[in-house]
This record gives sequence, C-alpha cells and structure tokens, in this order.
Amino acid sequence: MKKIFYIVMATILIAVSLQAQSTQGEEFWVTFGRNRNHTPDQVDLQIRIVSGGQSTKGNIYFTNLKTSIEFNIAAHQIFTHVLTFPQKQSSYNEIMGVSDYSIKIKTDNPVSVYALNQIVLSTDATNIFPITSLGIDYYSISYKPNGTYLDAYAIIATEDNTQIVQNGTPIVILKAGDVFYRTEPTDMTGVHITSNFPIAFFALCQNTNVPVGYGTQDHIMQQLAPVSTWGRNFFVPVSHCTRDIVRIVASEDGTTVTQKGGVLLFPLPPGGQPSLDNLQHGQFVDLIAHRDSAGCYIVSNKPIGVCTYLTSNTFNPGIFGSDPAQCWLPAIEQSVSNVLIAPFKPEGVTNLNAHYTLIITPTDTKNNTLVSVNGAPPVVLNGGFWRDNFASGFSFYSLQLTDVNSSYRFSNDAGLIVFCYGTGSQESYYYLGGSAMRDLNAAFYANDIHFQELKENPFCAGLVEFRAEINGLHPTHPQRIKWFVDGAMEPGTLNQETWNRTFTLGEYEIRMDVVFENDEIATKIGTLKIVPCNYSTEFYANNIHHSELSNYPICNKTGKVDFRAEIEGLSQEPGSLLWYINGVKEDAADDQLTWSKIFATGTYEIKMWVRYDNGTEETITATLKVEIFFIKIQNVRH
Repeated sequence: MKKIFYIVMATILIAVSLQAQSTQGEEFWVTFGRNRNHTPDQVDLQIRIVSGGQSTKGNIYFTNLKTSIEFNIAAHQIFTHVLTFPQKQSSYNEIMGVSDYSIKIKTDNPVSVYALNQIVLSTDATNIFPITSLGIDYYSISYKPNGTYLDAYAIIATEDNTQIVQNGTPIVILKAGDVFYRTEPTDMTGVHITSNFPIAFFALCQNTNVPVGYGTQDHIMQQLAPVSTWGRNFFVPVSHCTRDIVRIVASEDGTTVTQKGGVLLFPLPPGGQPSLDNLQHGQFVDLIAHRDSAGCYIVSNKPIGVCTYLTSNTFNPGIFGSDPAQCWLPAIEQSVSNVLIAPFKPEGVTNLNAHYTLIITPTDTKNNTLVSVNGAPPVVLNGGFWRDNFASGFSFYSLQLTDVNSSYRFSNDAGLIVFCYGTGSQESYYYLGGSAMRDLNAAFYANDIHFQELKENPFCAGLVEFRAEINGLHPTHPQRIKWFVDGAMEPGTLNQETWNRTFTLGEYEIRMDVVFENDEIATKIGTLKIVPCNYSTEFYANNIHHSELSNYPICNKTGKVDFRAEIEGLSQEPGSLLWYINGVKEDAADDQLTWSKIFATGTYEIKMWVRYDNGTEETITATLKVEIFFIKIQNVRH
C-alpha cells in the first residue's frame, strides 16, 4: 500500500508544471497586527523582498500616508525595508475596526515578499502571497490567546465595494486598501470569511502559548491561503526543536483525515476535536509531529487547511530557543521546481541567533536538490541532514543558514516546498519560503497540465485530453459541468469530467463552468497554445548535447566552454535568443548562436530561451558541470 501511494504522489508532482502560479509575484498587500501589548514605537517591523533571476525595481506604498519608497534589487539579491515610526503607525493595527493601515508592494519582475513583526521575546514572520493568489473564501487558523490578550485577524480589500461576510453574516464593506481588524478573547480558528472580491487574510493572535498552558508566550503572524488552494495530501517537516504542533482545519462537512508520524494532542485545546473522523466545516484537530518519526504524513478525503507551529520552550525541554510561531503548510500538490528565500535579521535588540530552512522533496530524487547562495553556481546540499518518511515517499532536509545577509535558491526538478525559521532565547519566527498557489478546488487539466499553467506549456497539434477535478460537485444539477472552447459550448461534453478533442495550430480559450453542491457557480479559464512541432531546438557545450551535459562534465585546463545552438524557425526579431546562467541573463550572448565563456569549477544551470517566427516561445534548461584539471611538471634530474 505504501508503494502504491508513493507512485500516486510522485505522479501529482510530475504531472503539473512546476513554475507558474506560485508565491512569487509582482503585486502584494500586507498589514501588521498588535504584538502583545506593544505600541508601534516599540516594535521592529520589516518587509523583506528577494528578487528572482532578473534585476527588479519597485515601490512600497503606504496607503494611510499616501507616500511610497522606491527600490532596485539586483538578480538573486535581497532588499530589506525597516519601517520608520510614521510608517509603523500607519500599518500597525491595535484596535478593532476599519482603517487604511495597509501597504502595497509592486515590482516589474517576480519577487518573493516576507514581513516581520519583532520585539525581544515576541517575534513572528510570514510570507506574503501575491495578489494573483488571493481568493474570496477563507477559514481562520490561529491559536488560543493567552490571559487577557486577544486573538485577531486582519483583512485587506483589493477592490472597492468589497463585502465581508463572517459565518454567513455580513459585517463590513471595504474599499481598496482598507483593513478590517477584528479581535476576540477566544481562539477564532474555524471562523469562516467570504467576500465578493479577492482579499488578503492574516491570522494575528496577539499572544499565545503553543500548546495551551506551556512555557513561553509569543504573538503569531501568518497570511493564510484561500480555500481554493487547499489540498488533500500533506507532508509536515519538523524543526530541530524535536516536536512541533500541527493544526488541521476542515472546509467541508464529512472530512476524514488519516495520518502517520503524528499523535493527537492531549489535553485537547479549546475547540479542538478528539478524532480525525467526520470533521464538520470549521472544526479542527491538533497533532504532535516528532522529528524522530521523520515528519508527519497527512491525507484527507476533502480539502483541508494545515498550519505547523514552533512551540513554547517547556514543551520541548532541553531545547534552547523554542517559542510559538505559526507557518502555513501547502499541500504536496503545490510543489515547485525552485524557491528563493532569505532569513530575517532584525534591526533592533533581538534574541534571534540561529536561522534554518526545511525542504520537502520526493525521497527518490532528494539527492538532486541543489542550493545556490547569492546567485553562485548551485551545489549539492551539504551541512544538514535528510530524514526519510517511508510511508509517504517524501523526505525533508534541515539546514542551518549561516549567512543571514544572503539569499538561498533551492532547486529540484522533481518538485520541492521550502520553509524558513529562526530561533533564540524565547523568540522564534516561522514562514513558508515558497510553493505553488494553484487553484485546486475546481480545476481542469489538459494533457495533465493544470489550467493556470497551460499558456506556459504549449502542445503539438493533435489530440488533447481534458480532465476535471472538482471538490463538492453538485450530484444532480442538469448542467453541473459545462465546457467551452473560444466561448462556444463544446458539443458532447455536458457533465463530462473527461473528454478529448483534436486541435490545430493556434491559441484557444478553454473554459469550464461548475455548479457545486451548495449551488454556487465557478468559472475556470485556461489558454491552450498549439504550436508547430517540426521546429527543432537544441544546444551543445563543447560539442556535448544539452540533454547529456549533466552526465559528461566539461574537463579542461582553462574552464572554457564553447556554446552552439541549432534552431529551426528562430524569429529574426532582436531578443529572440537569450541565454541564462544560474538565472542571470548573459547579456553578451543575446541573439548569438555561438558564444564562449570561462567557468570556474562548479555546477551551473544553463538556460536557452527561444522565440520562434510564429510567436511561440520555448525554454531549454540543462545542467553544466565544469572541472578544471592541472598538470604538475616535476623537475627530474637524469
């Protein structure tokens, strides 16, 4: 049975594109919540932006102040903005109600964005989801506030006239940039929030123990993902603190969860359920995940939301530096091929003194995972350790990050999810470093490519197989599934979850309309591109074909590598042939079919991007290994 499950999960990872619809983006919204009883002048608030393979410029706009700051970041580098006192005042929520305490971040190229709310003994950080990943359906996932402190959430509207509904009751109408900050004296986990336009939703408990009643206290800060991105298969890594808490929230009635590697937390937290069986929407259970069990593997019959927590120090006796912190855990279906992260370095007084990463990837291909520091040539992971979870076929790697001023890019073509956390004496943070953000509640696939990623994955002319995957499909509605091609309903596909059609060259809009069992309607649209496949594109390095480069290192005395491209149908427009080394464009090689470069010993990702004369594009990626040998000449007397 274990083997069968692993094959299924490996198929999930490989069957979808591992590039698009991720936690990277070009537009973000963020706000901050009250950190215990501290005022804005006491806390250190930071926004950290990590660039991708291209240099980028952007701005950070403070809605309340109506001012912005400009920034530029080189490829694979970090920009950290420490908020000034006026900026903290204009983005730090203390009292329940509506304000314009929001921050908007815009860039001209994809970046990863993170935020930190820190003061000595009370710290947490969160990744920030791009606006393309936001949704209209959320459940709060938080923890019980300690003493007289309050649990809290914050909502940021991205459109005017955004109507917010809590547990079915309308509560407020917001305009774009408005923040609704709500507090309650009890744990709001399971509170259901819906809206008519996409919103950003943050869990912001002011102060908590994790688990309840244990040791040190901390506030928590985590942006949560919409229900549309929730999945059914999860693998939970565990920090060096040896035991972490995992909270599972159901989105639908009749949710049943199975797990291996965890045990039910007891005593139960307030509101927690005593069983993993037959959970109703909004109900939750807490598990203890132990590092010695190589993580926790979770499967459910319906979509669930999962967060993992660092814990209060007395829960892990003898472990220095454990303190409550919360992190969103994506489903395995949200794996990507590479993630760029950066640890946080608080500017003020701090106890944080150690920073780590946790990496999830399939066990069979774990040794293909590479790391590049500050854009340097990628190398095999070293300095950490793998833990293999045989029940799931997944492993996680724990690595201490020794350079807090550097970016770290992790890559594996088989897919990975990356987390980042930091610890110190009674102070911790924990956040999702990077993953995909695919729509999973109602999705369709064409030749096993997710509809949100079809445009980046063109097909050859011929038969295309379509498949719908829908959670909560209406069982009897006469038009519960409708398919459209370029606005026209496709004959013979009504209520069909699978169908196929032969396509010729061109671009097609594929639309799927779905009716759920609660009578709600959803529309999913993807762009199908059919391109000529008689074009051949390949390149050689020192006469070795790109597909064989990883097997045959370039070995010479100088490190010189000669590149040669062979392309049929290359567009004659300038900029139609670009070369990249470790994600950085090689400007001198633009539009060059042949070029050379001197490399140092190491491993490099070589990427060739091509635009054809029919307007389509293609990228070929290969791993180049360079080894320089030296000949030692001895002086021999005869």
